[in-house]
Amino acid sequence: MIQIDDILESLRTEDDATGLDKVRRAYAFADRFHQGKERLSGEPYISHPIEVARILSRLHLDADTIATGLLHDTLEDTPVTVDELRAEFGDDVAEMVDGVSKLSRISFRTSEQRQAESFRKMLLAMARDIRVILVKLADRLHNMRTLHYHPADRQRAIAQETLDIYAPLANRLGISWLKSELEDLAFAALEPDTFKEIEAEVARHAAERETYIEEVRKKLEETLAKHGIEGEVQGRIKHLWSVYKKMQKQGIEFGQIHDLIAFRIVVPSVRDCYAMLGIIHSTWRPIPGRFKDYIAMPKANMYQSLHTTVMGPGGQRMEVQIRTDEMHRVAEEGIAAHWKYKEGRGGSRGDESRFGWLRQLMEWQKELKDSREFMSSVKIDLFPEEVYVFTPDGDVKELPRDSTPVDFAYSVHSDLGHKCTGAKINGRLVPLKTPLKNGDIIEIITSPNQTPSKDWLKFVKTSKARNRIRHWVKEQEHQKSVELGRELLEKELRKYGVAFHRAMAMESMARVLAELSFKNSDDLLAAVGYGRVTTGQVIARLLPDRVKAEPPKPSRLGQVLDKIRKKPSGGIRVQGLDDILIRFAKCCNPLPGDAVVGFISRGRGVTVHATDCPKVLETDPGRRIDVAWDLAQKAAHAVKIRVYCIDIKGILAGMTVAIT
Repeated sequence: MIQIDDILESLRTEDDATGLDKVRRAYAFADRFHQGKERLSGEPYISHPIEVARILSRLHLDADTIATGLLHDTLEDTPVTVDELRAEFGDDVAEMVDGVSKLSRISFRTSEQRQAESFRKMLLAMARDIRVILVKLADRLHNMRTLHYHPADRQRAIAQETLDIYAPLANRLGISWLKSELEDLAFAALEPDTFKEIEAEVARHAAERETYIEEVRKKLEETLAKHGIEGEVQGRIKHLWSVYKKMQKQGIEFGQIHDLIAFRIVVPSVRDCYAMLGIIHSTWRPIPGRFKDYIAMPKANMYQSLHTTVMGPGGQRMEVQIRTDEMHRVAEEGIAAHWKYKEGRGGSRGDESRFGWLRQLMEWQKELKDSREFMSSVKIDLFPEEVYVFTPDGDVKELPRDSTPVDFAYSVHSDLGHKCTGAKINGRLVPLKTPLKNGDIIEIITSPNQTPSKDWLKFVKTSKARNRIRHWVKEQEHQKSVELGRELLEKELRKYGVAFHRAMAMESMARVLAELSFKNSDDLLAAVGYGRVTTGQVIARLLPDRVKAEPPKPSRLGQVLDKIRKKPSGGIRVQGLDDILIRFAKCCNPLPGDAVVGFISRGRGVTVHATDCPKVLETDPGRRIDVAWDLAQKAAHAVKIRVYCIDIKGILAGMTVAIT
């Protein structure tokens, strides 16, 4: 078991006495609260936090992060509280330990690619300090190293989660060695037989390959010296998971893989990189199409290197990477060393712009000489406009920030949204307009008698929820208007002794629909119900002979409507309608000269809005109607006047006199 003194020794060049003291106190604190507990291996539990801290020290992280590694399980497994950690170790450590604990409570239950990507984004969104993710990765790496102590089914579940979530996260953060080790450990648990076969194949000719690597390495070093270039040469065999993926992708056997061996040449400058590339190509024949210049065109995580594959000694293919010291540190340690971020090829343009923010951290690092000052400034919110929540089955849903349970319900299924009567967040009953937070588990309560409410439009955030609710409301209002139109027309037809069903079956009904530009009788009835078409207009076309011979006496309701219609229109002309009641919307208070639109209100005539009024967007388009100002007609309009003035003595009295 690694001792705390080894970690402190690695920190001495990075931190002052205060930082070292904090790490010592964190170790003593964790040791006290984990006392008497054991891991599945039988080792004292404190061995795990120490190993996590050691992995973090390998990434050259600061004392606060090392302390967090030592304390990362105290909130979850001991009676310790966040306030106690804050009092003992400060805000940064307390917040990071709390962040790691929150991430640890989340279980990932599906390996579907889109879900895995959403889950990775959710982890990043929840971790406002990037160091939380680094601690979580170190925690996962040590758990993977001791995975064999778990039952077989648990091993597979943890390994799959590692392959789907944590290895890609390490890749995003540019920490190549950590990514490779996580992948190989997961591979060994998920495909033990295949892993052993490939491992055995690699081991079978290991001695020959080691000899070959050593020969080529010496030749490359001699070449560097001959051309006066200082540099370091490393040779290695590619890690097993990458070999397996290559076999799968190309559909080949192990024996058909020709570029198992890779060499890395680290030189002082970019000029030396290109010089060395020319020397290698003149020494060994390059393979066409296998050269990549990531120096001129860096990867998304600012990874830079020259890659080429050549036919080396003995006709063996070998990959050669050429980079500077700085590029090598970025490639090996990623954001942990040089604060650059990588998004995989599957990322969207929006993701790229967010991750670009982290690339600026390199500039900040140059300005901040104190590493602790820099670390404390590394607070991230990569996905500020999104929130990631769980269904009860463990699926991740990505929603806009401030989304509500209603948005969540519609994102699952329209019927679930329509029948939604309530919601539980993390097991607690909450109002439907409650904003969701990252990591929430949402359960929707439904009822077969529930229907969407127009009030939901005031708080839903997703376009899907808004459109589904509007569509449902529109359908309901249309149906109500059809029923009202039928009732009005049926009542009017009785005055002429004609039954409604007979009138609908008349041959002249087709002419009525054509003249009034309706496709079917339901649309006509809805227009009557809305007030867009009067019953008189319909009957005059349907029963022209009877209307001329026997005009009906106006009913008492008709007399009232006539009085309403004769009220002044306020200087507004309504297309296709005469003498109809006009109202002006109080929300926007349109004035002559403003662009306006009408909205038919059942029983209240036409309400006139300014076209840019937000309320208009919420109205049913089927009930909007073209209106225009009749500037020839004089009309009085109530207006609101806002006066801006200099605050001097007597100004209010002066304005009152002027108004009077």
